[in-house]
Amino acid sequence: MSVFNASRLLGKTVLVTGASGGIGAATAVLFAKGGANVILLARRADALAKVTEACVDAHKQSGLQQGGKFASVQLDVSDLDQVTALWSKVPQELRDVDILVNNAGFVLGFEHVGEISQADIEAMFKTNVYGLISVTQLLVKDFKAKQSGHVINLGSIAGREPYAGGSIYTATKHAVNAFTGSLLRELVNTPIRVTEIQPGKCILASMVETEFSIVRYRGDEQAAKKVYEGLDPLTAEDIAEEIVWAASRPPHVNIAETLIFPVNQASAGIKYQKK
Repeated sequence: MSVFNASRLLGKTVLVTGASGGIGAATAVLFAKGGANVILLARRADALAKVTEACVDAHKQSGLQQGGKFASVQLDVSDLDQVTALWSKVPQELRDVDILVNNAGFVLGFEHVGEISQADIEAMFKTNVYGLISVTQLLVKDFKAKQSGHVINLGSIAGREPYAGGSIYTATKHAVNAFTGSLLRELVNTPIRVTEIQPGKCILASMVETEFSIVRYRGDEQAAKKVYEGLDPLTAEDIAEEIVWAASRPPHVNIAETLIFPVNQASAGIKYQKK
């Protein structure tokens, strides 16, 4: 038995969706720091370029000789045509992916059923569910062919507990949970690993303080920040550490599912209440 280290990641190639900010960005940088090569996917080209630069810097500072190859690809996972054409945008030397991190996803608003816009419903399902499935299908074919690989899906406490004002988002995350569970069972006779990382959420916002909550509040930063008053929420880096830890377990060890709360949260609806 040894103290946790990331030596098993040296020279591995990781693909991270939603890598332009929040958990995705922190995950890409941490993999880079651990000696991996990283393909970063996201819709926002400018933000993606900055994260790629951060990956380069993190790898240089690590002093590691392995890894250090990076590619940023502007891509919307909700667009099947873009996903299908992914490999045409990735350098040949990075096309042999070892680890897929399906991080892309978001939530909009707090409207109750009957008041939710069709556009919001379609947007959340296209990214959170269809996008995740499309990217996974693309990569799993390669994983099966070479009999190795690791799929890491970002789920949520919302995939365990529904709550009022989150019907669509919780439906998408329940779908992710079910899809991940089925994939795990389908691949049980292979060396391919399947993991779901479930960060805590509360009814008002994510308990991981990132851009995720700002998006839910439709750009209202003050409203998003107010949720965290009196709290010590999780950070994107906290979740990135769990993702990288799961990816660096011995080949015969699979972290199938892990639920992560800040200490002031106990469920989707039970958290610290400011008095």
